[in-house]
Amino acid sequence: SPSLNRHKHPHLYSIPTLFIDYSSKEYTMKYSFAALLCLLAPFLSMAAPECEVCVKVMDDIKATMTKEQSRKKPEIEKAMGAYCADAESKLSARERKICYYIDPIKRDVAQPFSLGMDSLKLCQRITKSNPEICTVKFPVKTDNMEKKDISKLRVKQLKQILADRGVECKGCLEKEDFVKRVQETEHLSTDEF
Repeated sequence: SPSLNRHKHPHLYSIPTLFIDYSSKEYTMKYSFAALLCLLAPFLSMAAPECEVCVKVMDDIKATMTKEQSRKKPEIEKAMGAYCADAESKLSARERKICYYIDPIKRDVAQPFSLGMDSLKLCQRITKSNPEICTVKFPVKTDNMEKKDISKLRVKQLKQILADRGVECKGCLEKEDFVKRVQETEHLSTDEF
């Protein structure tokens, strides 16, 4: 058998090594972006999901239907009507509000629904008919939150919590003032408007 010469085929005998130029722009940008994502991850998870109430309503309606029914527009409209007719007994005020918004546009909702469009995309699509659909959000639950967790919320979120409770924060200038007021009004926490 012919022997391999190290001088003719050095790549067969060399150990692969990785040379990284730590000063390169590409390396710096990639790892700076990765570090930034790691730092922002806790705050990104605190943001309210887009169209959260609409998505829940659409998922609940889908859950009441068989796969065959979910392909037929009249069946979808009927299921939406039945779901929303029962709204007074088990649905929250925000879910009833979504029912109010989708009632006049049932046909527009049934079309993408029948094609199997996922709930978030469906809600984003029908928001073009009524922009208020995706503005309906569930209230931030502060029942079991400690002060350190409440203080992680943005001032805008704290103001929204107080507005949902019907409370004004007169004289609140600093974030700490809003955090304190949210804690003081914990007993007013409710799912209603």
